[in-house]
Amino acid sequence: MIAFTADQPLHVLCVGAHPDDIEIGCGGTLLTLAACASTTFTAIVMTGDEVREKESRLALDLLAPGVTAHFAHLDDGRLPACWSEVKQALEDLARTCRPDVVLAPRRDDAHQDHALLGGLVGTVWRDAVVLHYEVAKWDGDMGSPTTYVALTDDVARRKVEVLDACFDSQLGRDWWDDEVFLGLMRLRGVECRSRYAEAFYCSKLLLGLAP
Repeated sequence: MIAFTADQPLHVLCVGAHPDDIEIGCGGTLLTLAACASTTFTAIVMTGDEVREKESRLALDLLAPGVTAHFAHLDDGRLPACWSEVKQALEDLARTCRPDVVLAPRRDDAHQDHALLGGLVGTVWRDAVVLHYEVAKWDGDMGSPTTYVALTDDVARRKVEVLDACFDSQLGRDWWDDEVFLGLMRLRGVECRSRYAEAFYCSKLLLGLAP
């Protein structure tokens, strides 16, 4: 278990390929961390037009109050073709952003944009705890997580409320469904003996143990 106390300063960086990735993948975790006054947030999203950026900024402000958000406005679905631009955007941010925890897409995510980011974040922020969030999708690429954040009923439902209230452009999509969002959190909750949870994948973790 990784435990953070309420009075311990914590800087969290959220990385998303698209507007709504962060909110779907770890919105409940952001709400939980935001309850600690000492937590600060930074976010970077690689794609999205002005409409999608506005939606994401609104949602991020509700989930992670005070967040500093950056948008690169690269082409949706084409990030592998923009490898250099993606890497540069991350490196530019890293000059001033030194997070304790990075929340990013999975390296083995079936969406090519997600997978690219998931592989790059660990090469840019080598000293942070990198947790890779999951996003349910048509591709059926769900796996076996290694790390969980337990969520209260109120937090899980608040996350879904924020998603529905902020992302008008996505409401008509067949995968945008409260049952999907709550169902996945409920399943991950069962796996960690909680009512709800969000799950993450971690490939490397350094434990600082006192002698």
